[in-house]
Amino acid sequence: MSHEELEECIQTNGKEIYSFCCHLTRSRQEADDLYQDTFLKMVELGNRLNVEQNPKSYLLSVAVNQWKNRRRKFAWRQRITGPVLSMEDTELELPSGSPLLEEQIISREEQILVRKAVKHLPDRYRLPVLLFYMEELKISEIAEVLGIPEGTVKSRLFKAKKMLRKELEVVLNETES
Repeated sequence: MSHEELEECIQTNGKEIYSFCCHLTRSRQEADDLYQDTFLKMVELGNRLNVEQNPKSYLLSVAVNQWKNRRRKFAWRQRITGPVLSMEDTELELPSGSPLLEEQIISREEQILVRKAVKHLPDRYRLPVLLFYMEELKISEIAEVLGIPEGTVKSRLFKAKKMLRKELEVVLNETES
């Protein structure tokens, strides 16, 4: 892969990959590291990578694999050294396009509620949700990225939606009371 091809790939897919890394890691600092590692892996592969096929899908699968490796290493270290205190979660800022302030506030609150609900999903359900709704990948692409059958992706999305619906109904009912 040439320097120009790498720059073009970063220009085309960089923002989406970074956003995915933020949602995946739940931390900007870790997302920065994961984002860099993802593109470093791409540079390491060099000519073995076919950029013409679907670079975004490939980059997402690299990011997921890098993230899984980090979690595995962290879990191993934690078993050896004991628990480590985690940093505070920070909410990611999203620009709002609504012209009215009240609508912006309501929309922002809804986004925060949905994000928190997705954040609390187990990883096996959170990953397909992020890839499907945030990255807008097809079921077949998600199956390829995660290395699981399409039927498994469908069932995990169904179960995740069911879990989200249940959690959001509880939260919304509490706020109305």
